[in-house]
Amino acid sequence: MQNHHFLAKLYFLLFVSIILLTLGTMVGSTGISWNFSQISEAVLWDIRMPRSLGAYFAGALLGLAGGIAQSLFRNPLADPYLLGSASGALLGVASLLSFTYLGSSWLEIIGLNGSAFIGALFGVLASLILAGGYHNSLRLLLSGIVISVILGAANSLFTFIRPDLFQSIQAFMLGNTTLLSWSAAKTMGIVYIACLTPALLFSPALDALSLGENTARTLGLPLDRLRLIFIGILALATGCAVAQTGLVAFVGLAAPHLVRKFSGGHQRWQLLFASISGGILLVGSDLLARTLFAPIEIPVGIVTAVLGGTYLLLLLKKSPFGARS
Repeated sequence: MQNHHFLAKLYFLLFVSIILLTLGTMVGSTGISWNFSQISEAVLWDIRMPRSLGAYFAGALLGLAGGIAQSLFRNPLADPYLLGSASGALLGVASLLSFTYLGSSWLEIIGLNGSAFIGALFGVLASLILAGGYHNSLRLLLSGIVISVILGAANSLFTFIRPDLFQSIQAFMLGNTTLLSWSAAKTMGIVYIACLTPALLFSPALDALSLGENTARTLGLPLDRLRLIFIGILALATGCAVAQTGLVAFVGLAAPHLVRKFSGGHQRWQLLFASISGGILLVGSDLLARTLFAPIEIPVGIVTAVLGGTYLLLLLKKSPFGARS
């Protein structure tokens, strides 16, 4: 009976997803067209559909990573960028823009997306090294904060040395869905399935962790190995999303909170719902970004920051984060 209750909520979220994806296909800079025959085939298939699907998968990856982060570290304010992945990705982009100017051909081969992905993984790896491994969640969390500060200082140095790069780096920091292609959407779709499957498979470990680490160990769970798996999923999901869309704010933080009451404390449903709500949040924000001041588009990260920040403020006013809902 309980599974039917969860399935009904799942179908509702999927229905909202389909509605928003359909709107994303119909909405352009000139408004909504209800007749697909009037839309240019190139605009429909090569621009709007991959952009909407790509935004959905990017949001789903961030939502999944945010759900894992909040459950793994037992911190409702944890987000996908807490292990230095955001600062690392930004450093990768800044390095690419700086050194390709000097004629470094191997960086040109890697490309902007590749450098952002490598930078994100570098940030997570640096946090793991600084923490002395993955055995202590609190130490790892603090290490991520330290690495973010250090890499942030390096990014500031790049913009100081090359002030002409400021606009490009700023665009990456604000998030961007306008250049998403079918290739990006397919890549994120594959990575999403590759991350969601093991996350759901090993989700009982997160249920045990919610009772406390000592309790989880008494249940005979290989916590250290499972923690490493979840950190790997978090890093892969975040790195892939950031590489394609830049640093989209608040999606990974707000998405798990939006559906926390839907899951009833079951981590498997929580991760699934969080990923879907992340896709819904980013696609909805993308629609607002291209229609609020049409034909001028604003960075999607601004919209997600306003929506996510407002929601979290309301949530904070309603119930303190110290008491998990």
